[in-house]
Amino acid sequence: MAVPRARLVRRLVLILAATLLVALAAWSLRPRPLPVESAIASTGPLVVTVDEDGETRVRDRYVVSAPVAGRVLRIGLEPGEPVRAGAVVATLQPAPASLLDERTRAELGARLGAAQAAVRAAGAEEARMRVQVEQADRELARVRRLLAAGAVSGERAEAVEVAAATARQAMAVARERVVGAEADLRQVRAALAPANAAAARAIEVRAPVDGLVLRRLRESESVVPQGEPLLEIGNVTQLEVVADFLSTDAVHIAAGQRALIEGWGGATPLQGRVRRVEPGGFTKVSALGVEEQRVNVVVSLDPLPAGVVLGDHYRVDVRVIVWEAPRVVTVPVGCLVREGDGWIVFVIRDGRARRTPVTIGHRNGVAAEVVSGLAPGTRVIAFPGAGVADDVRVE
Repeated sequence: MAVPRARLVRRLVLILAATLLVALAAWSLRPRPLPVESAIASTGPLVVTVDEDGETRVRDRYVVSAPVAGRVLRIGLEPGEPVRAGAVVATLQPAPASLLDERTRAELGARLGAAQAAVRAAGAEEARMRVQVEQADRELARVRRLLAAGAVSGERAEAVEVAAATARQAMAVARERVVGAEADLRQVRAALAPANAAAARAIEVRAPVDGLVLRRLRESESVVPQGEPLLEIGNVTQLEVVADFLSTDAVHIAAGQRALIEGWGGATPLQGRVRRVEPGGFTKVSALGVEEQRVNVVVSLDPLPAGVVLGDHYRVDVRVIVWEAPRVVTVPVGCLVREGDGWIVFVIRDGRARRTPVTIGHRNGVAAEVVSGLAPGTRVIAFPGAGVADDVRVE
């Protein structure tokens, strides 16, 4: 009886070992979970922008030119030096031949009439803007009283304050244009004076406005023709930004939209608003040699923070906000997979990838708005590869 029992025990041991080996082989050959990256569908703000390189420029640039042909004396002003309106910036010795030129005398007479008309037009524009400022101030005072009484919303009061500030800025610009027109008139009269005099005398060319010398176009003493640019003068505290956008992006931009100015050298973006989208485009060849249709977009800068210094023709990055929402469901754009005309994501549920159709709204280069199909807090697969499919085990 002892021998059969030992044989039975050996058989049982062999069967158990074979079963264990089969189990180990099956375990080793089973499909391993696919390693994936994941992200969480979250709720928060979403901002959609169109971005482009731009540069700053002085809003009102004044080119001081020679009123008559002659010899300009050496200009001692350096770029960056401040000048006051009416200050002498150049001295010109008129050419004697211009005193006897009847045609030049007639042209100067016509220019005198045009300059006088420009002064009258600028004065009328200033008067019109003054009326608008007075009206905006009255409206602002009325809205503030209604806001204190709770009769209007804060948004309405803010809009009226912005309108009043805009009217005051336009009034300042109109005043600058009056000053510039009067300076042009003085230059024409100064050009006529030696033409009607018996002998030529030195002409003092004066600055039309307060500002800084932006560029010195003539430095050394030389003979210049009538109208030759000598200096550029502008106020660097009144800057704007211009950027040329692709026409396909420009159609989404409108006056009044907010803009962020980055890449100017500081850590904090500067604020601005789109002032004008120019109606005409132009062709520009890209760095890759591709012809592109571009449109200039002009952005007005908000008052610069203390300590921020910008000048004319500084390079910046312009981001125009074309859409924004304070609270939407978003996922990273790397989670989206195109399927036909729609979008899907792979949700991680119970250790497996689950194909989930979603409806996508606005998106930028980082995140996309999920209109429907996905709840906040859901974990989804980021950058799904070719091996990711419905019901695949993942980790």
